[in-house]
Amino acid sequence: MRKANVALCAVAGLMAAFHTPAHAAPEPGEAGFRAMLKEMVETDSSFDTGSCTAVTEKIAARMKAGGFPEANLHLFVPEGHPKAGALVAVYPGRDPKLKAVLMLGHIDVVNARRADWTRDPFTLIEEGGYFYARGVADMKAQDAIWADNLLRFQAEGYKPLRTIKMALTCGEEGLYLNGAKWLVDNQRDLIDAGIALNEGGYGELDANGKYVDQTFQAAQKVVMNFTLETTNPGGHSSVPRPDNAIYSLARALDELSQYEFPVQFIEANRGYFSRMAKIVGGEEGAAMTAIVANSEDKAASDILNRSPIYHSMLRTTCVATLLSAGHAGNALPQRATATINCRVIPGVPTEEIQATLTKVIADPEVKITAGRTYKPSPPAPVTDAVFGPAQRASASVWPRVPMVPHMATGATDAVTLNAAGIPTYGISGIFRDPDGNGVHGLNERIRVRSVMEARKFLYKLVKSYADQAE
Repeated sequence: MRKANVALCAVAGLMAAFHTPAHAAPEPGEAGFRAMLKEMVETDSSFDTGSCTAVTEKIAARMKAGGFPEANLHLFVPEGHPKAGALVAVYPGRDPKLKAVLMLGHIDVVNARRADWTRDPFTLIEEGGYFYARGVADMKAQDAIWADNLLRFQAEGYKPLRTIKMALTCGEEGLYLNGAKWLVDNQRDLIDAGIALNEGGYGELDANGKYVDQTFQAAQKVVMNFTLETTNPGGHSSVPRPDNAIYSLARALDELSQYEFPVQFIEANRGYFSRMAKIVGGEEGAAMTAIVANSEDKAASDILNRSPIYHSMLRTTCVATLLSAGHAGNALPQRATATINCRVIPGVPTEEIQATLTKVIADPEVKITAGRTYKPSPPAPVTDAVFGPAQRASASVWPRVPMVPHMATGATDAVTLNAAGIPTYGISGIFRDPDGNGVHGLNERIRVRSVMEARKFLYKLVKSYADQAE
C-alpha cells in the first residue's frame, strides 16, 4: 500500500510490529453483544424503508432486559417526525460536579436496494471473516458497542467518577431530522458533557490486513454550499446571441476547476502529516515532512496531491456537484445554476470563502450566494488529557500500532456538538480495509476481528475518561 525506503531488516521489524496479533479469547458478554448488533442491523433505519424509532425502542428494551434502570433511559420522538427517534441513556458517576463522558452515535443508514446487493442488506451475514450488512460499518457496530458498554458497566457494578451518557440519534446521513441538533436544541442539559466520543476516527489496514495506524479525529472540515447563477433575457435558439447564460456559467466553472486553495494547517492535519511521515516513509514521507516545515513547498504539495485524500486534508476544497440550465430545447437559456460544495478548513468564515470564489470567477454577471452551511467553530483542543488515554488504551490492544491525529474531510454530528460547546472527537478502534468497506455503497462489510477488538478497546477507553479527576 505504502512504500518505505528502509533496509530489509527494518522491513522485517516493521511487519512484525504491525502484524495482526493472534486471536484473543472472547471478551465477557460477546454472545449478547452479537445478538444486539444483529438486531440493530436487521432493523432497517434507512430513510426510504425504515425507522430510527424502531431501532431505539429495541435497544431500550434490550437494555432494560439486561438490568439497566428504566429511569435512566430516555426515548424521544420529535414532533412531526415519528421515525426519527433518539435514545439517551445515563449511567450516574460518583461526582456530579465533574462533566460527563458522552458516547455519541447515529443509527440512521444510507438507503440500500436488495436487487443491487449480493446479500440481503438488512440481514447480518458472517462470511469469510466479515460481517455484511447495511450500516454495520457506518455505524451500527459502534452503536452496539456503546449500548453494550453500559450493560457491562451495569452488570459489573462499575462506579465511575464521572457520569457516562449515551446518545443514539437519527439524521446524520442527511434525510431524517437531525437528532443531534434536536437534542442540542431541546435536551441540552441531558446530553451535556466534558468530552464526547463519536465516529470518524478509525484504524487503517493495508491490503494484506496488517495494521498501519489508528486515527484520532481531532477536527472535521466544515460544509459550505454556494450557488452560482447566471441569467439572460433568452430568445429563440435560431437567433443565437453572444451572451449566453450556459456559456457564462461554464466559463465560471472552468475558472473554479483550475483554482487550488492554499495549504492550510491546524493542529489536527499538522499532527497527522507530522506523524505519518515516519510511518509512510519514502518520497511521500519526505514530502509530508517538507510540507509541514513549509506550507508553500510546491514540490512537496505536488507529490501529496497524487492522493485525493491528502490533497483534501491539506486545504479547503470547492467542487461543482449539481447543474441546472435552460427551459426548452429550442430556446436560449434564461437561467443557469450550479451548486458548489465546499469542504472548509475549520475556523474559516463563510464570507472568506465566498470572497475567494468571487475573485477566482472574476465575472460580475455570475451571482454567488451562500446556501446551507454549518456554523463555523474551532476544533476541540487535543490535550494530553484527551489524547493520552486514547493512546494508552490503543497500545493495550494493538501494541506498537501508532495513533495519529486526523482531520476528517467529511462531516459528522461532531460539527453540531462542537458548536454547542461539547468537545467531540472521533475514535472507534474499528480497522478498515483500504477500499473503505463499502460504506455508503454496495455490500457494506467490516471484519469481525475489527469489531471485537474495537469492543475491547472502547470499553477500556470510556472507563479511562470516566475515571479522570480533571
